[in-house]
Amino acid sequence: MSAERTYIMVKPDGVERGLVGEIIKRFENKGFQLVALQLLSPKQETLEQHYADLSSKPFFGGLMKYMTSGPVVAMVWSGKGVVKSGRVLLGETNPLASLPGTIRGDFCIDVGRNLCHGSDSVENAEKEIALWFPGGVVSHTRVMEKLIYE
Repeated sequence: MSAERTYIMVKPDGVERGLVGEIIKRFENKGFQLVALQLLSPKQETLEQHYADLSSKPFFGGLMKYMTSGPVVAMVWSGKGVVKSGRVLLGETNPLASLPGTIRGDFCIDVGRNLCHGSDSVENAEKEIALWFPGGVVSHTRVMEKLIYE
């Protein structure tokens, strides 16, 4: 099995609302492996790097203020197709367009408070993992892998 990795971040609204466990549960129930986890107060510089592609947008200042308003939970998940599947689990960026059963479809309403971030490609996932986990992440093979993958 060739596993890929993705970066998932629970934003301040998700942490404040106590939804971290529910988000983790959904990824674990799918069969993905949690390989890194940390609660942190994000630094402005790190957020500016993370959201560099949005820096010219009119909402960027508000995004930075919001993202520094409280702690976030940074996670790395591993598994077959985890980037694409992770985004499906999260739902659409706009929660109102998200289907019931997705994290955003079940728990939020506004784009500016959409609970979490998920990498949009394998390449961006690796960049985001390096940014948020500069010391690297744990890698191990679970005994139960044979119960999840053919």
